[in-house]
Amino acid sequence: MFSKNLDFNAIRSFGNNSMDEHLGIEYLEIGEDYITARMPIDHRTQQPFGILHGGASVVLAESLGSVASFMCLTDPTTQRAVGLEINANHIRSVSSGWVYAKATPLHIGRTTHIWDIKITSEEDKLVCVVRFTVAIIDVK
Repeated sequence: MFSKNLDFNAIRSFGNNSMDEHLGIEYLEIGEDYITARMPIDHRTQQPFGILHGGASVVLAESLGSVASFMCLTDPTTQRAVGLEINANHIRSVSSGWVYAKATPLHIGRTTHIWDIKITSEEDKLVCVVRFTVAIIDVK
C-alpha cells in the first residue's frame, strides 16, 4: 500500500518547522497497512482545564493521515495529499503522558483517501476516534 521508495526516517522529518514540531508529534512506526505517531500532553496540547485539547487531537490525526496519504501517492512530485474533511469524536479526557494515534485506510482511491484514526492513552484507552478524508490533487 505504501510506496516502497520512501525512507521512513525522511518521513519522520516532515514535521520539522511546522505545527507537528511545535506540538511535539513524533512518527513512530509504519506497518503494511498502518502508520502510528504520538503526541505529549503538556502545556502545548492542554486546554485551560489541564486536559488534552480536542483541537490538538485533531491536529495529530490530520498530520498522521496526511503523511499516510503522501506515502500512498503514485508520484509525489506531481501530486499532493490535502485534507478535505475531518470528523472527531472525543471519547475520554486525559491530562498527562502521551497519546498514541494509529491510522488505517478505509479507502485508497485515485482522487480520495479515507483514514480511520484512533487515538489512545498510554493505558490503551480510547481517547478520540477520527475519520479523515484526503483529496489527491495534481500539481502542475
